[in-house]
Amino acid sequence: MGQLEVSTWVSTIQLFISENMSSNQEIEVGSFAPTGRLFRPGSPILVVDWNIDRGLQLGGIIDFLASTNADLILLQEVDFNARRTHKIDVAQEISRKLQLNYIFGREFQELTQGTRISPAFHGQATLSPWPLSNPRILRFRRQSNFWRPRWFLPNIEPFQERIGGRMALVCDVSIGGRTLVTYNLHLESRGDDGLRCSQLNETLSDALRYKSITPILLAGDLNLEVSLSMAANALRQAQFLSTAPKETVRTTPPRSLFDRARAIDWIFTRGSIRAAGLRIHNSVSASDHYPLSVRLAFIYRSVKPDRDSISTAREASS
Repeated sequence: MGQLEVSTWVSTIQLFISENMSSNQEIEVGSFAPTGRLFRPGSPILVVDWNIDRGLQLGGIIDFLASTNADLILLQEVDFNARRTHKIDVAQEISRKLQLNYIFGREFQELTQGTRISPAFHGQATLSPWPLSNPRILRFRRQSNFWRPRWFLPNIEPFQERIGGRMALVCDVSIGGRTLVTYNLHLESRGDDGLRCSQLNETLSDALRYKSITPILLAGDLNLEVSLSMAANALRQAQFLSTAPKETVRTTPPRSLFDRARAIDWIFTRGSIRAAGLRIHNSVSASDHYPLSVRLAFIYRSVKPDRDSISTAREASS
């Protein structure tokens, strides 16, 4: 898919479904961003990554995102047509209010939140004022059976019965003539670190399709304290760099007096891009995760002319 046609007032929504895709693997694309945005080479790119807890506190979520004026936003746990979020298309609503382009990927069909006629979904969304293109879903081969429907369970909300599976939402964002590949991840919350590391390894293997200098951003809710697991070595071997400081920074608030907050939300980069200034916005209470932000800068490699081209230039000037 090429660059999105964007307009300030007009929204376009398309569903891309391959022949072998079921409904819970759909991708929704929408455009609300105005055209003509300018980018000065060397300017930093502000990225926000956030698990927004379905969008239950949508007003607070939109207020924070608006205050950042981010160039790229990666969201996890985003509802679509779910009763608990008033049947709103959360990704579309955020994009409409902030005048952004967006891509939404369906992770699960939420069986207790919709009906057969009007199904509800839950997934990841990537948003930007810059053009987004080439969306695809990397559905992980290894999944937990925890969420699958069971005949003996009632179809009510506490049981969270779902059809689908954890995934990475992959797309390109075009900023000032440069392309940044983005992997928006949500790894399994159930099961053990072995399962989560397997899902992460699938992502790292998928990223091998890109040249080593291609700028890549990998971010999301990994449900994993990366620095304390085998994932840290896998990321190093795949040449992904963490934006986090050496000391552990918690990205979720404690759930109770005796609960230990966790560092499970991460941002990594690879290729010709550098990151600086990671912030954990722990004063924001619109979700059960804190938003993360970081500034990126493309690395512009200068090409040295070879001797033949120098000689030709000298002869032409003589």
